[in-house]
Amino acid sequence: MDYKFIDGGVTAPQGFTAQGVCASIKPSNTTKRDLALIYCNTLCNSAAVFTKNLVKSDAITVTQEHLENGKAQAVIVNSGNANTCNADGYEKAQQMCALTARALSVNEEDIIVASTGVIGQMLPIEPVIKGIEMMKGNLTKEGGTNAAEAIMTTDTVKKEMAMEVTLDGKKVTIGVIAKGSGMIHINMGTMLSFVTTDAAVSSQMLKEALLEAVEDSYNMVSVDGDTSTNDTLAILASGKAGNKEITEKNEDYKIFVSALSELFKVIAKKLAADGEGATKLLICNVSGAKTKTDAKGIAKSIIGSSLVKAAMFGADANCGRILCAIGYSGMNVDVKKADVSYKSAKGEIEVCKDGLGIQFSEEIAKEILLEKEIEILVNLKDGNGQAEAYGCDLTYDYVKINGDYRT
Repeated sequence: MDYKFIDGGVTAPQGFTAQGVCASIKPSNTTKRDLALIYCNTLCNSAAVFTKNLVKSDAITVTQEHLENGKAQAVIVNSGNANTCNADGYEKAQQMCALTARALSVNEEDIIVASTGVIGQMLPIEPVIKGIEMMKGNLTKEGGTNAAEAIMTTDTVKKEMAMEVTLDGKKVTIGVIAKGSGMIHINMGTMLSFVTTDAAVSSQMLKEALLEAVEDSYNMVSVDGDTSTNDTLAILASGKAGNKEITEKNEDYKIFVSALSELFKVIAKKLAADGEGATKLLICNVSGAKTKTDAKGIAKSIIGSSLVKAAMFGADANCGRILCAIGYSGMNVDVKKADVSYKSAKGEIEVCKDGLGIQFSEEIAKEILLEKEIEILVNLKDGNGQAEAYGCDLTYDYVKINGDYRT
């Protein structure tokens, strides 16, 4: 496919500007950016997918209502407070939209709103008012990276990327920012991720594209097995690239979905590597499964296993934990056919053959597992199903971060 990664994020596509500021939404916050705004100078076709958790932020409810017509022009998002399980959550989410609409002179119904942070604490509106006023008139192309920083909570690095791809003979740009470090066991789209593009794509095709693109990318990430209450993945398309609008699943649609998938896979790995307290990125590649569904379920089961994650932290090549996770995955699998290997920049070592542990060098295995990126390779030798899942090790710091999270 004709695409290339370029510098930038959500402001790379034509028509988009952004900003992120410190509004001090948490009283103790005096320096961290915690309020982000993304804006397009034209009304966009738009779509989003959300968490499947039955407990969800009121920001999701408001955004779902606003996107019923498939249109949006701006995104307002805060970190530091999830605005979830609050008596006035819906009202606060509406207020955020109204304040943003007034500042930008656009319709309130054309605003996407999202929140991330502590659950069950009232969202103070005064800092939001101050922050929106700070950003009013200061939205720039350079502000996209500030927006990426502002949506972070326990993340240690910003996640932003952009890509150029050709559709209908026109150069099209796609930009993305994302956040997520803990409470990640994705089952829809992602924690928070916002995508912009200057491609001309109908709202319905944007929704279809998101649902397809997340399946082998964001939906294959697990940090701690907890599905967030605020997961939101939204996309806005300005149409300024001038390509013929994609209104059906034609060749241009397939190229667009493929580009989104590649972007999301790169971001998915960044999210997994930056899991709370993580020291290693884990990539589980399952091949030879009966079906792709089986491969996905097994890969996700392995990557989500606390015992596997702890073993990887300790550089312990314990194949029993891999086999255990395969066995309780609920997938259609013959464990007696499973081969397991570990691979990193230091080499590859097989630790299991036909479902049985085998002799191997513990010294070489440890050297392989001490690397920052580790592949867990599982060959089930029972079909053509293949899948890849992304996770991280489980460290002492994960408990410390989440034990002290509210303070």
